[in-house]
Amino acid sequence: MRNTICTRLFAAAVLLFMTACTPAPQHAPEEKNESDNSGPSWSYSGNAGPDNWDSLDPSFSACANGTEQSPIDIELANVQLDKSLAEININYTPTSFTLVNNGHTIQANDASGRNTLTVDNEEYILLQMHFHKPSEHLINGQPFEMEGHLVHQNTEGKLAVLGFLINAGNENKIFAEMFSKLPQVETEEDVTLEKFVDLENLLPNEKNFFRYSGSLTTPPCSEDVKWIVMDQPIEMSKEQIEAFGSIFPHNSRPIQPLNGRKVSEQES
Repeated sequence: MRNTICTRLFAAAVLLFMTACTPAPQHAPEEKNESDNSGPSWSYSGNAGPDNWDSLDPSFSACANGTEQSPIDIELANVQLDKSLAEININYTPTSFTLVNNGHTIQANDASGRNTLTVDNEEYILLQMHFHKPSEHLINGQPFEMEGHLVHQNTEGKLAVLGFLINAGNENKIFAEMFSKLPQVETEEDVTLEKFVDLENLLPNEKNFFRYSGSLTTPPCSEDVKWIVMDQPIEMSKEQIEAFGSIFPHNSRPIQPLNGRKVSEQES
């Protein structure tokens, strides 16, 4: 009997030691989406519109009190060419995406972890892409038909957003399947695309960028976001633009004060 008890006590001690010494599982950083649909209800118009975002919840206070808010009007006369900036490396590969309608935009999620952006010698992994109509960023006061945001996150949870402006023109074949399957109403489950999306060939051949420090353009309007806006727009057909516009006729935040921030231009 004594031997049995001793054996059980010894086994329990070994199990306790192994449990104490086993490293805790590593978790991926919490996903932060530039178009997060969680928290208090907000809108692009009415009492829950951009002018009142800060009053909807204390966590939205930066929408009114922040000093580095997005989007901005990029005035070319004030843009500074900065050759000292570290090179931006875009490493995109054809990838499977899933679509959601989150009530504020159409969002295409990338769970692969294979698409990356290196900014200021830090690597950011693509989380998702979403769209605004009309464009949120202006150039010399002029809006574009639409704007796409590619939202990336580094291991510390900080964000870098690559924005691309969209003009009406030829059909965009890279977005052909995506824009033929845009969810018309808010979704509970992702819609899986059959074909891979080739982001590398989506972007302009001449990859020159406007860069500045900004924020999320949706609540909670968090700052310390690295913004990279392509200076050359891409094209989508009138039909593709109207397909999005039939769901979201207007989902853009108004222009925010620059407050002395520097906007730099970086050539590839």
